[in-house]
Amino acid sequence: MTNAGAPFRSGIVVLAGRPNVGKSSLINRLIAYKASIVSDKPQTTRNVIRCVYNGDGFQIVFTDTPGIHLPKHTLGRTIVDAAVASMNDANLVCYVVEASDRSVGPEDEEILACLEKAETPILLVVNKCDSQKDKDLPDRVAAIYGARISPAGAVAVSAKTGRGIPELVSMIVKHLPEGPPFYDEDIFVDRPEKFIASEIIREKVLRLTHEEVPHSAAVEIEEYKSPDEYPEREVLFIRATIYVEREGQKRIIIGDKGTRLREIGRLARLEIQALTGHRVYLDLWVKVRSDWRRSESDLRKLGIKEQSP
Repeated sequence: MTNAGAPFRSGIVVLAGRPNVGKSSLINRLIAYKASIVSDKPQTTRNVIRCVYNGDGFQIVFTDTPGIHLPKHTLGRTIVDAAVASMNDANLVCYVVEASDRSVGPEDEEILACLEKAETPILLVVNKCDSQKDKDLPDRVAAIYGARISPAGAVAVSAKTGRGIPELVSMIVKHLPEGPPFYDEDIFVDRPEKFIASEIIREKVLRLTHEEVPHSAAVEIEEYKSPDEYPEREVLFIRATIYVEREGQKRIIIGDKGTRLREIGRLARLEIQALTGHRVYLDLWVKVRSDWRRSESDLRKLGIKEQSP
């Protein structure tokens, strides 16, 4: 379909929803690029990430927000504040829920309380429809949430298989105002490459550790020298530190004789190589920074809380 002669449309669309409902997977499916890491651990996403979808005559800037949850510390409050603030600046909110939902849970109650106050139009997105055999189930799930927020529409999708994605894009475009694109066509995500690299490392920590360790880990890129910036180099050099809060967590991440840390580095290196197209030398360290999740200054240093202007 072409839009020859029609005015260009562009807008900001926020994906909101509880942790682990599949927002990051949906973003990655939409833009066909791994902009957000995914895992089975709650609160995997900590930063607001803007991702760009370019269509014929339109540009959608998706904002992947951290899941809204009941915060237990400064890190949790920072994550929730960022998610709520992003809704107020959007042209449309896509509220993502799951096809298996049977009732409104406590975390969705928190989100609905925010959405009920918002003036931004809301599109209900029922994700994970590939796992449901009942064809009428997405409609019943939409009825559970639709009674609270009067959405502008509802669509059933699967981030896993791509089902319903074209219909979702088509419904979003109807809510975009006329205006020029925000970003050039070759930009997919508003975060630098080294941020994506740090998130890939953290994703491997999430994958290979359990219980409290994943939530206590943060990754800081200390040095990042790419052949794109230094043409004399043949290898992308990355020196990164994984911060945890306790000595015991450090020992868990390092593992017996360093086996777990080497595996984290191996998996991260392969994925960063695939992302950048460069051979990668990854110099990975683990250090203790006590109670960093409760420290405003540590959250700023680690890039989780935006610096004040």
